[in-house]
Amino acid sequence: QVQVAETGGGLVQPGGSLRLSCAASGRTFSSYTVAWFRQAPGKEREFVAAVRASGGNVQYHYANAVKGRFTLARDNAKTTVFLQMNSLRPEDTAVYYCALEDSRLIVSRLWAGENYDVWGQGTQVTVSS
Repeated sequence: QVQVAETGGGLVQPGGSLRLSCAASGRTFSSYTVAWFRQAPGKEREFVAAVRASGGNVQYHYANAVKGRFTLARDNAKTTVFLQMNSLRPEDTAVYYCALEDSRLIVSRLWAGENYDVWGQGTQVTVSS
């Protein structure tokens, strides 16, 4: 059974950085989409970023709210996806979730959580002075 697990959350001051990790276990995929979503208290879950991969074709996508501040990367074994978060703001405070779909989603389907089959438990990110 495929599982994903997030690590790396914590408390950071405004302007600081954190790196989240999403590790997949169970099997490897030749084509997949891994996304990060977040949910702040009292708000709906929102898309943050995603990587789509099929063979050697890899594309990264970011929500406007994080573009230029957050960056995705993969490890060479393609089992872990990292979300580097820089210039963090209080409004970035949320529980961050990793989600996996074992196919390369079309772009229009990236933003909706129901298109992903596997979810992690989430990791808390708090940006506060």
